This record gives sequence, C-alpha cells and structure tokens, in this order.
Amino acid sequence: MKVIFLQDVKGKGKKGEVKNVADGYANNFLIKNGLAVEATAGNKKALDAQKKKEAELAQQELEEAKKLKEVMETLTVEIKAKSGEGGRLFGSVTTKQIAEELKKTHTIKIDKRKMDLPDGIRALGYTNVPVKIHNEVSATLKVHVVEEK
Repeated sequence: MKVIFLQDVKGKGKKGEVKNVADGYANNFLIKNGLAVEATAGNKKALDAQKKKEAELAQQELEEAKKLKEVMETLTVEIKAKSGEGGRLFGSVTTKQIAEELKKTHTIKIDKRKMDLPDGIRALGYTNVPVKIHNEVSATLKVHVVEEK
C-alpha cells in the first residue's frame, strides 16, 4: 500500500515522502497512530500544495533576511563600558549586551546565539561581529565600544 508519511518514521521514511509499505503495517501501525495517510489522489494534491506553500514561506524568509542584512551592514551599535589604562575593559562586552543595545536603539531583535563572538570584546574601539541571520545569509555588525565616564 502506498502511504504519505506525516511524520518521520525511523527506518521507513521521512515526513512528506510517498512510499510503498506492507498493507498490515500501514493499516495497523502507521495510519492508526497518525504517522501516515493513504496515498490517494486527493492526499497527493494536498501534499503538493503544502510543499509549495512551505517553499514560498522559505523564499519569503530568505528575502526578509537579505533586507535585514542590508540594514544591519549600515548600523553601528555603540556600547559604553568601564575601562582601565590602555583601553582595556573591566570584564568584556558580550553578545547579550550587543543584542540588547541593538533592540533598544534600532528596534532590531537578533538572538544573541546568532552572533559569532566566542570571547566577547575586551578593548575599546570598533569591532566587526559576524551575525548569522539565516542559514544562507550572514551579516557583519559594527560594534563601537566607548569609555563610560
């Protein structure tokens, strides 16, 4: 019997795949537990429509990520921090602080985990911070650390 998988089933198929499985397995396990539906013409059309909609949403997400990249490349986030002699900071500026400042001053919400800054910023001045907006789009955010008076 041909079935369309609604969820991933280990060893049998992934979500959205159409596969031929044993009749008993299909009726008694897959369909009964809501893991698959029978591959009728109507169900195949619904699957195609769903895949098309998901592709459109993915394309829209990518376009939005590209627009956000253009905006972020022009911005400079300014953060005030206490420093000692030679421009060394007491502590460091973290991705959390950068994300909060970006949200507060420019109303752009970026998750701190998407910023690639392993050790934090430990000195005054400009630093370029890579930000992974989308799995295909990365931007570089300028961060200016100034001395707090």
